[in-house]
Amino acid sequence: MKFGCHVSIAGGIDKAPERAHALGCECFQVFSRSPRGGKPPVLTDSLVASFKDSCASFGLFDYFIHTPYYINLASENPALRESSIRIIREELERGTLIGAKYVMTHLGSSKGIDRQVAVGRVAHGVAAILEDSDGLTTELLLENTAGQGETIGDSFPELARIINETQNPRLGVCLDTAHLLASGYDIRTTASVNKTLGEFSSLIDPARIKLLHGNDSKIPLGEKKDRHEHIGEGKIGTAGFEAIVNHPLLNGLDMIVEIPPEEVERDIELLKSLRKK
Repeated sequence: MKFGCHVSIAGGIDKAPERAHALGCECFQVFSRSPRGGKPPVLTDSLVASFKDSCASFGLFDYFIHTPYYINLASENPALRESSIRIIREELERGTLIGAKYVMTHLGSSKGIDRQVAVGRVAHGVAAILEDSDGLTTELLLENTAGQGETIGDSFPELARIINETQNPRLGVCLDTAHLLASGYDIRTTASVNKTLGEFSSLIDPARIKLLHGNDSKIPLGEKKDRHEHIGEGKIGTAGFEAIVNHPLLNGLDMIVEIPPEEVERDIELLKSLRKK
């Protein structure tokens, strides 16, 4: 397992690899556009070439894009649903341009909407995003959520329904550890990690797990709030992360820490120390 974090693209996306390297990253994640809105920066041929050259010079060959925060594939507003579909598809196209391995996305919220209707809208949206996408090399990952604000995807059955209704072999899952604990899935010990991954595997092919977000949680088990903490300092704890990092089902995956960059180096180093040789 390789470890990295989310880094800024301020000044150009080609600045991200050097920032990742300086933080001790073995892989990294970026926003390719502002997460709050506005037009995305143009990825010119020269900028893409500079980005790829920088990745190669620092030995960083696994990198990922996170979609903006305002995505809502379940919205009652058809225009917002359509714009969410368009933006995620654009991110897959932008990812393909720069050679990103995955784009991961939150799915939206069912607040004020019948839950089953909302999940159905998400499945329809994901299918539309992936329509005629065989030419894209970047794959789409659905991120599990903490359940805060009635967000979609906080349970394995919901993720399974979306995957099953989409019927696309290139659709995967990004498991966020803090979100798992907050949504009620215990991952604090080797035994509980085994149980939780067993539950996942009973509903979804475990080969669909493509990436991990490694965040400890300020929030106890099942309290449905999204509050990240430093690795080993939250409610998951060092023992939980050691079990996750070395679990055979997760072998070979990458893990991205989502703590502010000025605080993240110790988290990456701790995770590296938990990795069995």
